[in-house]
Parts: sequence; structure tokens; C-alpha cells
Amino acid sequence: MIAFCPGLSSDSFLVILSVSGKTNIVLYGLFTNFEIMTLSIKSKVYFFFKTPVSLRDRTKLKKFIEATFRKEKKKLQSLNFIFCTDKDLLEINRQYLKHDFYTDIITFELSEKGAPIEGEVYISIDRVRDNSKKLKEPLWRELLRVIFHGVLHLSGYGDKGKKERKEMRKSEDLLIADFRGDISRDTVST
Repeated sequence: MIAFCPGLSSDSFLVILSVSGKTNIVLYGLFTNFEIMTLSIKSKVYFFFKTPVSLRDRTKLKKFIEATFRKEKKKLQSLNFIFCTDKDLLEINRQYLKHDFYTDIITFELSEKGAPIEGEVYISIDRVRDNSKKLKEPLWRELLRVIFHGVLHLSGYGDKGKKERKEMRKSEDLLIADFRGDISRDTVST
């Protein structure tokens, strides 16, 4: 399906509202006034930009994300990444999670238990930029970390306890290293 949304850009303009016939309430709430036309599906990963961000190597990143799910032995149906503002993500956080605070990422798994993964990952570019400055990390690295954080959540990783957060961070770092080809898995510290 293809969506033409005023103020929203995408590298493919593809919005998966439902591959399996389920209604996607989150997209309806965030994006309005769009027309949908049928289009053949080429990728299972899509990027949408409600706010501008430089995301390089999109095709490589999509393939890497799909390969990550295969390595995790998870079947991927479709995954949407929506890049938005603090205000957008705060509204989603309040409405769907009943939380009243800013966050860099919210991940929704939309698939039934045991079914291939369908999900949406909402990322606040404002938070990513602020975190990048606070952590003294390049923006590209912090953006990849948050993208992979969402992928890991959908793969079954948690981040509630100290041990889970440490494992999540280690896995994020390994994925960044693998994607960038900068360093081998053996040189990533835990």
C-alpha cells in the first residue's frame, strides 16, 4: 500500500496498515488525510519521516534489520520506523502507555503470539539529538542504537532490570559494529 501524507516523507512512501487484515490504530492516530493505493511489497522494513533526519544507507539498513531478525530466529512480516518529534512521541506515550514523560523510542508489537512479527517503532529525533550530545556520541551512532533497540525489543529482549539493560546495550553495540563494519564482535567490550 502506498500513502500520500502531507508533511510526511518516506523513501518508499509505503505504509503497512495491515498485511494480515488487522487494523493499525497507532498509524491512524498519527497520520491523517492520506490516500492508500495498492503496491507490491519489496521490503519488510519501512522508514517514515514526520520530522527531517539524515538516514544514510537505507537499503543496507533495511537488509541488515531483516537479517538481524533471521539471526534471532524470528520471522518478520513488516516493521515501520516512524521518525517524529518529542511532542509526537509524548502524545503517543500518554495515549497508549499512560506515561507522561519524554522518551527516545516506543516500540509496538502488533502481531499475534506465535505469528510473524509486525511492529512499529516510533523514534523521537529530538531525544536522539539530545542523548547524542549528553553521551558525547555521534548522532549517527545514537540513531542506530535506538533503531536497533527497537529491533531487539521485537526480538524478545527486555530492558527493565540492570542485567537486561546491560545485555540490551551489549547487543546494540554488537549490531552497530556489525552494521558499520568498524570493529569485529571480538573487540566490543561488555
